[in-house]
Amino acid sequence: MINRTADNILDALVDGIVTGRMRPGEPLIEKTLAEQFGVSRTPVREALHRLEQSNLAERGPRRAFVVRQMHADDLAELFEAVGEVESALAALAAHRLSEIERHRLLSVLAQGKSCGEDPDAYALANARFHETIKLGARNGTLAAALDDLNLRTLFWRAANFHKDPTRLASSRTEHQAIADAILAQDAETTRKLMRSHVASSYIVVADILSRRTP
Repeated sequence: MINRTADNILDALVDGIVTGRMRPGEPLIEKTLAEQFGVSRTPVREALHRLEQSNLAERGPRRAFVVRQMHADDLAELFEAVGEVESALAALAAHRLSEIERHRLLSVLAQGKSCGEDPDAYALANARFHETIKLGARNGTLAAALDDLNLRTLFWRAANFHKDPTRLASSRTEHQAIADAILAQDAETTRKLMRSHVASSYIVVADILSRRTP
């Protein structure tokens, strides 16, 4: 129950930060948030720690949590790193996916196509698609680096599908092209397509950041 409650609090805080309703430097006070959500401090504390891990909150004066200042340059650097690491993993996966994993890739691709216009369902299918490629690359060092980067960009990437409805269709098209290149064992094309795919996500995220309410 606590984890589910913490998830709900986290979702609300993330939406407030990503849309700009909660401004950089704004205090995130446990007691105030607990009263606002009608819960104890325990799930609030868990949500705040996860928010910090996701790069959306930081410690301010007296170690209290505040909304983190996020600049376009910060996100550009993060997404550039994601693009380089994930494209390397995808290129490796083109030659290393087992037959079972190749079928799994097609399965998660189909899941993404069956989501319709549901951004939450597509975000889940999207995560499975990228996870299948990551695991199929069989490189633990690169996978660990991507996990760390994903933790810091996760909510911004998910915002793609909520804030820009056209992103679902373009993402599906990009996934299909990436899957085709992987199944053809064309590592270099896979690398280029994955890097371009991440860059497309960043363009949407940068637009979201620039439009946040003052």
